Amino acid sequence: MDIVNRNWHNLRQTPERNVIGNPYLMAEPIDQFLEKNPVISGRKQHPPYLQLSRALFPTQKNHQNLVAGCPVEKAAGIEGGSVDEVVGLQEEARMSPIPDRVQVGNSPLYKVERMLGAGGFGLVYIGRRVAGGSQGNGPNAFKVALKFEHRNSTGCRFGPPYEWQVYDHLKGCYGLPRVHYKGRQGDYFVMIMDILGPSLLDVFISIGQVMPPNMVACIAVEAISILEKLHQKGFVHGDVKPENLLLGKPGSSGEKKLFLIDFGLASMWRDSLSGQHVSLCQQPDNFRGTTRYASVHAHLGLTASRRDDLESLAYTLIFLIKGRLPWEGYQGNDKRFLVFMNKTVTSPETLCGGCPPPCAQFLEAVKKIQFVEQPTYSKLISLFGSLICPPCTLLKTIRIDAILKADHVSNRFTKNVEDCR
Repeated sequence: MDIVNRNWHNLRQTPERNVIGNPYLMAEPIDQFLEKNPVISGRKQHPPYLQLSRALFPTQKNHQNLVAGCPVEKAAGIEGGSVDEVVGLQEEARMSPIPDRVQVGNSPLYKVERMLGAGGFGLVYIGRRVAGGSQGNGPNAFKVALKFEHRNSTGCRFGPPYEWQVYDHLKGCYGLPRVHYKGRQGDYFVMIMDILGPSLLDVFISIGQVMPPNMVACIAVEAISILEKLHQKGFVHGDVKPENLLLGKPGSSGEKKLFLIDFGLASMWRDSLSGQHVSLCQQPDNFRGTTRYASVHAHLGLTASRRDDLESLAYTLIFLIKGRLPWEGYQGNDKRFLVFMNKTVTSPETLCGGCPPPCAQFLEAVKKIQFVEQPTYSKLISLFGSLICPPCTLLKTIRIDAILKADHVSNRFTKNVEDCR
C-alpha cells in the first residue's frame, strides 16, 4: 500500500498548516540551542519568559475532575495531555450510542460488552461473537476488541480513521496486534482486532509500583525490537508509554509477549515515494504525544523521527523502575513548559539515580542520535544484557493472576487525570 506523507506530523488529509521555521532550532542540538537562548533554558526570568513559554506551549485548560473515575486509558491516552478529546468522545457516544451489536464487512456478528478503555482516538470495547467462534485470537475468535471512532472525530473528517491506513501498511509487523475486520456501522467506524492482556501500567501497579530491574531489562529488549521492526517499515509511533505496551491475551501462547498499540499519532520518518528521510520542520503550537513521556524534540514541535520513540521508551523504563519521573506533579497553564525545562536540564545520570547503569547508558545513547541517524538497535539492546540472567523469556517473572482476578484488565484503575499525564 502506498501512503503519501502529506505533512510532517501525520498522514491525515488535513489542510496544510504553516510551518514555523527556526534555523537554529533545526540545525543545532538541544543543549546548544538552550545555551544560546537563556530565556528558554530558565537561566533568566525576565518578561519574555512567560510570553515565550506560552508561544511554545499554548495554554491548556485544567479539567481535573471531568474524567474522575474513568479508566486509566481514558486519562492517559489523551493526545497532548489534555482531556478534551476524551470528553468529546464521551459526548459523541451520548449523542450517538455505541451499537449493541456490530457486524462490518465480512465479519461475524458480535455483541458489544463492557468498555476496555478510551483515548483521544476512540473507544475500545470487548466484543463477544454471537454464534460460533474459537478460543484464542484470530478472525474466528470468540472474544475480540472493538475500537469505535465517531465519524465526526478529528481523524475521521475525511473518511476512515488515519490509524486504519497505518495498520494496513504495518500488517504482519512484529509486536503489533492483528486487525481482522474494518468498516462503518451507523455513526461509527469500527475496527475489529485481537484482544490483548494488561498494560505495563496495570502490571506496574499490581506488583507494588516498582518493577525489578531484570524484568524491566526484558521489557527493554522486547520493546526495542518492536520499535526496530516498526521503524524498518518507515513509521514512528509517536506515543510510546506504559499504557500503550500490553502483554498478550491471558491463557494464549502469546500471553508473555509484548505488543505496541494505538497508532493514532504515528507518522512516517521516511518519504514513501522517494525513500528519503523526511525534512526537519517545526510547529511549536502543535504538541503531539503524552507530556510525561514525550521527547524533548516533541515538546519543541519538531518533526518526529526514530530517536523520539526511543527517548520515550527510556522515560518509560525509568518510570517502571523508580515509580516516578521528576517532572510529575506540575500544575497550571505552564505545565508542559515546566516539564520540558525539567527534561532539558536533568542529566541522564541524575534522572537515572537509583537505576542500574544500563538505564543511564541507554538514555545517553538515545539523546546523541541525530535526526536522520539510524539507531544501532543491537547496541542498544546489548546494554541490558548484564541485567538478564539467565537468558530472558520475556516477562517470565511477571505474575498477572492478581490483575485478572481483580478484573483490572476490564475495569482498570481509578486515577485523577493529572496523575496520568
